[in-house]
Amino acid sequence: MSEREIWIIEPSHTQLEFSAKHMMITNVRGRFNQFEGRIEFDPNNIENSTVEGAVYTHSVDTNQGQRDDHLRSPDFFHAEVHPTMTFKSTKVEHVRGDEYKVTGDLTIRGTTKPVTFKVVDEGRGTNPWGGQRWGLSADTKVNRKDWNLNWNAALETGGWLVGDDIKISAEVQAMPLAEYEAAQARAAQAAAA
Repeated sequence: MSEREIWIIEPSHTQLEFSAKHMMITNVRGRFNQFEGRIEFDPNNIENSTVEGAVYTHSVDTNQGQRDDHLRSPDFFHAEVHPTMTFKSTKVEHVRGDEYKVTGDLTIRGTTKPVTFKVVDEGRGTNPWGGQRWGLSADTKVNRKDWNLNWNAALETGGWLVGDDIKISAEVQAMPLAEYEAAQARAAQAAAA
């Protein structure tokens, strides 16, 4: 069995965003500001790779406080009761070139459904301090009602306030586990000093 590379998602250089139709005419975009994730990548056997992550629902940010509070409420994420959304891969496939498909279980508010992300390997590089970094982008589209996120309001002109289809996209930068652990140790030392 070949050895897997372990990478940790670096939140300060990663964006996790979503968009939904508002009033059936415009796209409203938002993001989550707190999340964590881990990739175990087997370069010799792609299907032996895994991806998992957690998103903190209270960190939702659409740049409009009243809407964010509504998204945290029981109408949507119910962040007080369900503080995280989780993703755990069940299948990783190489499509062609730098393209992959990652299928897994997405759990929101206690409901788990399968989701497939299209993933592009954006490449690897070394930062000015000698650290290794790996860039990936991913996107998918889901129907929020599959996770019982059903709240809506009818419009006088017909149709609905919030669209059902939610586009999810991620621009990910990851660091090797050993570098992550070293950085955590330095931070702990600095805090104790």
